[in-house]
Amino acid sequence: MTFVPHTRAQVDEMLETVGVESVEALFEAVPAAVRFPALDLPPALSELELRNELNALSKANENLDDTPSFLGAGSYNHFVPSLVDAIISRSEFYTAYTPYQPEISQGTLQAMFEYQSMIAALTGMEVSNASMYDGATSLAEAVLMAWRMAKGKRSQVVLAGAIHPEYVEVVRTYIQGMPLELVSAEMDALTVDTHTAAVVVQYPDFRGEIQDIATLAEAAHAAGASLIVVAYPIALGMLKSPGELGADIVVGEGQPLGNALAYGGPYLGFFACRKKDVRRMAGRVVGQTTDVHDERGFVLTLSTREQHIRREKATSNICSNEGLNALAAAVYLSAMGECGLRQVAQLCYHKAHYAAQEVAKIPGLSVVNERPFFNEFVVHSTRPAAEMLEAVRARSGILAGCDMARWGMDAHELLVCVTEMNTREQIDRLVDVLGEVLA
Repeated sequence: MTFVPHTRAQVDEMLETVGVESVEALFEAVPAAVRFPALDLPPALSELELRNELNALSKANENLDDTPSFLGAGSYNHFVPSLVDAIISRSEFYTAYTPYQPEISQGTLQAMFEYQSMIAALTGMEVSNASMYDGATSLAEAVLMAWRMAKGKRSQVVLAGAIHPEYVEVVRTYIQGMPLELVSAEMDALTVDTHTAAVVVQYPDFRGEIQDIATLAEAAHAAGASLIVVAYPIALGMLKSPGELGADIVVGEGQPLGNALAYGGPYLGFFACRKKDVRRMAGRVVGQTTDVHDERGFVLTLSTREQHIRREKATSNICSNEGLNALAAAVYLSAMGECGLRQVAQLCYHKAHYAAQEVAKIPGLSVVNERPFFNEFVVHSTRPAAEMLEAVRARSGILAGCDMARWGMDAHELLVCVTEMNTREQIDRLVDVLGEVLA
C-alpha cells in the first residue's frame, strides 16, 4: 500500500498551476524505456524483520563499546553524558536554522552565547566566536587573522614544535597564493623576527607533550608577533589556560566536548581571542543585550561573513557555525562543570602515565617523549609499527595506537592515546599482548 499525503483536489490544483494535465505528463521528458524500470527487490519485510536485518548489518562495523581503543591523534573517545543527546535531539535545536532573525531565534542564540562564554572561560581568553568547522580550519583562520593583525606587512608564520600534520596541510591550502610562508622549527631552534606574523604551538602537541607556552609567548611578543595556541580542550581541565600563559588566539577541535567520534565528523572548531582583536576574527559572535522593555535578549553582535557584507570586506567565507555540535559542547561543559572536567583530565593524565610506565618495561619498546606529556605518548618499537599494530589487533581485537608512518614519520613509532574510557584491565591487556607480539 502506498501512502500519498496529497488529496486529489490538491494534486489537480498543483497540475493546473504548472500547466499540465496529469502527473504522468510531468515525466514525459524521461524516456519511456527507463521511466518505470523493473526493480529486482526482495520481498517486503515487516518493521520487526527490517529492524533485525539492519541490526545484523550494523554489527559488521567495529564500535568502541566492544573494541578497546588507544587511538587519538586529533579524535578522542571520551564519555558523553546522556544529557547531551537528550538536549540536542529536541526539535527546536535539532531542526533550527541559522539565527538571522533574532526575534524567532532566542533559544539558539542564547545557547551559542553560553557556548562562547564557556569557551572563553576554558581558554582564558576574552572573546569566543560561535564555533567553526573543525580544529584544522580554525587554525587556518587564526593564521589569516594574525596576518591581518600584522596588517599584511609580515610574511612568515612559524610552526613551533610538533603541530598536527593534517592541520598544517589545511593551513597550506588556505594560504595558497598569499605572501605567507610556513616555517617549521623545533622548540629549541626557534627563530622569531620582524618578518614573523605569528608563532603557532600545539598544547599538548601532536606527540602529547606539554610545551612551555609562556616563554614562547614572550619571544613572539618581543618580536611583535602573535602567539596562536592549538589547544586540546580536555587538557585545559588541569593545565594552565593558554590565555593565562600569553596566547593571543586560541583554537582547537571541540569534538572531545560531548561530541561522538562519529566516523570523523561532523566536528566543530572553537576559536577565542582578545577583545581588542575581535573585529578581525572570523565567524559569528552572539551578544547579550536588552530590548525596549528592558528584558534580556540575544543577537548576532558580529557576523563578518561574505553573506552579510561585501565579499572583499569579509574576514571569512565560512558558511556554517556547526551549531548543533557547539550546543553539544555547551551541554557537556554545563553537565561536567569545572570539577568534572578536571577529574576527566586527571584520569586521562594518570592512566596514560600508568600505560607508558608499563609499556616501557616491554623488551623492544621504549617511550620516546622527552617532555612531560598529557594523555598521548610515542612508543618506539624494534618492529615496524604497522606490522605490530596488525598483530595486536589480530590477536586481541585491540586498536593499540596510530602508526606514525601515516604522517611521514618514523615507521617504527606509534602514537598511543589513553582517555578516561580506557580501564586498567584494558591497559594491562594491551601491555600483555604487546609483550606477546614482541616476544
